[in-house]
Amino acid sequence: MANHALSPDKRSLLSIFFITSTLVIYQSTSEYTIGVNYGTVADNLPPPAQVDSFIKDQTTIDKIKIFDTNPTILQAFANSGIVFTVSVANGDVISLSKLPNAQSWVTTNIVPFYPQTQIHRIAVGNEIIATGDKNLIAHLVPAMRSLHTALKLANLTDIQVSTSHSLGILSVSVPPSSGRFRRGYDRVIFGPMLEFHRQTNTPFMVCPYPYFGFTDKTLDYALFKPNDGILDETTGIRYTNMFDAQMDAVYSAMKRLDYGDVDIVVAETGWPSAGDPNQPGVSLENAVSYNANLVRHVNSGLGTPLMPNRTFETYIFSLFNEDLKPSTSERNFGLFRPDFSAVYDVGILRTVQSMGPTPTAAPSPASDEGKKWCVPKEDASDQALQSNIDFVCSSGVDCKPIQDGGSCFDPNTIRSHASYAMNAYYQANGRNDFDCDFIGTGVITTGDPSYEECTYGA
Repeated sequence: MANHALSPDKRSLLSIFFITSTLVIYQSTSEYTIGVNYGTVADNLPPPAQVDSFIKDQTTIDKIKIFDTNPTILQAFANSGIVFTVSVANGDVISLSKLPNAQSWVTTNIVPFYPQTQIHRIAVGNEIIATGDKNLIAHLVPAMRSLHTALKLANLTDIQVSTSHSLGILSVSVPPSSGRFRRGYDRVIFGPMLEFHRQTNTPFMVCPYPYFGFTDKTLDYALFKPNDGILDETTGIRYTNMFDAQMDAVYSAMKRLDYGDVDIVVAETGWPSAGDPNQPGVSLENAVSYNANLVRHVNSGLGTPLMPNRTFETYIFSLFNEDLKPSTSERNFGLFRPDFSAVYDVGILRTVQSMGPTPTAAPSPASDEGKKWCVPKEDASDQALQSNIDFVCSSGVDCKPIQDGGSCFDPNTIRSHASYAMNAYYQANGRNDFDCDFIGTGVITTGDPSYEECTYGA
């Protein structure tokens, strides 16, 4: 998608918990394979040093892919422990097919930052095949080889070389077992490229976007929601989500050239949370559904029907909303807003270990033993609490008690209304500690916050 950071700038700062409650187990029980694309097509993003601190302190992100070799970003993340994939600009690919130029590029763009910044991989260009530029395409594999040699000569043997592809590389993708590369590129481009990957033990990087492939009839299929599935009559396999189908189509194309053993990395995937009015399939709910289920799926170790028991290194698009993208949906693929508030979470926000001071609440009678409630922390701002209310009341939780005339409307304050809403969400979602996180603004108490006719469930 060529650095298309689609980021939602609408309310629902906390859709995150909807996802966290289903995905937090993967943070503690399996290798975390979710990275993010850090795009910068915006004029309001925070300084990279602040992004570094935020990612280290507030998230479990340990892999980042950027679309250039921005020195400010690479310097800011020195000694951070974050693993980077950096990128060669498309306009530099032809030049880098010559070894002296590749050596100069490595000296300028990699050597000053490595190993303090953990550059693990170089993506040579972005979706080069999709450009249709035959001269550029012809120089892609030579540039990859040249950079690999330049890295070896510089004794940087731990850095991989690859390139990312849109699914436009396929001439056939349905059914998945029939997947094949575009004619004219299969043996001439992809054969040598896959041989390079095999020889260097590096991955083939693809950008599957069910968002760009769904129809009115296949929206649930694209979003990992319950659906009747689509049958591949050749294999007899019924696919229940489009992501698996797209990945298996790529695998089939690779296997057709006898390179089914080469690893696959998901360089980009995502779903916009906002778009133009009446734009099909674009909503916060759908972005949450796709990305939450994606994280759960790729971390499950189940793999796909044709690639069972595989866990795919996956980079969600994108870290931030990027306000200079050309369309509304493209500006709304982000997990976070530029002020670091979450549009929603895919299980990457850290659970607050210290729940902070217990707020004052009514004494807990003996009959309440073992019960817990979720209320705002004392230092939570009204702005954050209003965001909590917006999220909870848009997630399906009944907020009528805090509406005018409701039993919990008075006192008519943001804090009081947030207290009821946050607890209602906590109780409705199983009373897990992380369901009371609310980006560090919630705290669990054993004292019943109910008052007069306002009853808090427990």
